[in-house]
Amino acid sequence: MNTGTIRVVVVDDHPVVRQGIIGVLADEPDFDVVGEAADGSAAESVTRATRPDVVLMDLRMPGVGGAAATRHIVEALPATRVLVLTSYESDDEILSAIEAGASGYLLKAAPAEEIFEAIRRVHAGEVALAPRVAARLVQQTRDAGRRADADGGGIRLSPRETEVLRLVAEGRSNAVIGRTLFIGEATVKTHLAHVFEKLGVRDRTRAVTRAMELGLI
Repeated sequence: MNTGTIRVVVVDDHPVVRQGIIGVLADEPDFDVVGEAADGSAAESVTRATRPDVVLMDLRMPGVGGAAATRHIVEALPATRVLVLTSYESDDEILSAIEAGASGYLLKAAPAEEIFEAIRRVHAGEVALAPRVAARLVQQTRDAGRRADADGGGIRLSPRETEVLRLVAEGRSNAVIGRTLFIGEATVKTHLAHVFEKLGVRDRTRAVTRAMELGLI
């Protein structure tokens, strides 16, 4: 197997949709579909057994839903990224998925190339959001930010930490952030580690969401 291969599990309760996604991914040389599931409970079992790099997760499924399965998978296997791929984009579903630990949220109507790129991005530790989803998430978090304490809940980010986090919110990789700010990639990681600690989060997606809620970016 190519060491650059991204191992993927596909979760969707509709067999035709699931097989269609698997078929499309099979045409890409850097993807290896190592498992599939039709509901959240099966997704958790398959993921524990195969330990994939990325799980493509539907949300509305019988039994254990996608958001609950995402939370369990992320808690059990922190190295595995979950990318939501669904037909739904309600505020509640977007927030529940992100709060559960999803690294991205795409709609099934997205072009295949957009899905491929999103898988690669979340595998690289970046955030991948459909444009409409990103706009709604930003609006939600801004509204929450206006309701938060004016001092950001007592949390203070340094000017450099704020710059780094704003670039993360734009979907930039650590390497790109480093080049933009003329600092080393290791320094970017250090700033992010400090941000995560201050915000009480474990990943980039939740850091951006929390910072927006507090009006910090």
